Amino acid sequence: MEAIIECRNLTHFYGKRLIYENLNFKVPEGRILGLLGKNGTGKTTTINILSGYLEPRKGECLIFGENIRSMNPATRARIGLLIEGHVQYQFMTIRQIERFYSAFYPQWRKDAYYELMAKLKVAPGQRIANMSCGQRSQVALGLILAQNPDLLVLDDFSLGLDPGYRRLFVDYLREYAKAEGKTVFLTSHIIQDMERLVDDCIIMDYGRILLQCPVAQILSNFRIYRCQTDEYRNGEALLQSLSQAGGGKLYHPSLIRQNLEFGSFLSDAEVGRILRQEQIGYSQLRSERVGLEDAFLSMTGKY
Repeated sequence: MEAIIECRNLTHFYGKRLIYENLNFKVPEGRILGLLGKNGTGKTTTINILSGYLEPRKGECLIFGENIRSMNPATRARIGLLIEGHVQYQFMTIRQIERFYSAFYPQWRKDAYYELMAKLKVAPGQRIANMSCGQRSQVALGLILAQNPDLLVLDDFSLGLDPGYRRLFVDYLREYAKAEGKTVFLTSHIIQDMERLVDDCIIMDYGRILLQCPVAQILSNFRIYRCQTDEYRNGEALLQSLSQAGGGKLYHPSLIRQNLEFGSFLSDAEVGRILRQEQIGYSQLRSERVGLEDAFLSMTGKY
């Protein structure tokens, strides 16, 4: 599939603090890709670089094959952007703000906007200032859908939404993107939403990408392993040994008394072989498949 977004060797600092170095990834056409990472790993930095608001220290980003720093205005019009902490004209009504924005976009589709507003059960004459934070977020999202962009870039799209509104928009966005053949690149701190919405995910740790793959692959193959161990008295050395074992394929081992826990994409047999190879005494080894949030925390560390 054609890459709609391609980032090559991105490197960025804030002052002397390195955010990441030589970051590379692609977003294929027609896919919904979620960028996951803890606070401070560079999610919003990446969004700002993609939007052209921030110039990286090194590297380049291409969207639709064009460098974002010299993008043709006609190409830029194919991108719908929602940044964290979006601002709206709150003195306007639902109808007025739709008319105002429609003048700037020749491919405007007001039906997409009003369909989402109908699901929110807000009247066209309702003033944005009188709406809840979650409803105002939905208005911003509806305006982006009405632009009819080929690529949607959404930073923390569920900001201010309660569980009901989040579920509504997640389902609506996925149905819309698939029906219209849109490409979506987004971030959110609510990983349950990402599991329901995205096709692929990038998991970022501090300074690097840990993983980019389909979400279905994580849900099918990643497991949390637990066992009992007699080596707990030498806990620090045990955890260091496991962290290095298997080429770093046992994620963030933790030990509470005699209970050892870690995550891995390896099979039960492969994990057992590594434990024996490291001469770690264990018993009652068991594994379970987990959701995306637990897999994310296991790969990046719980704290």
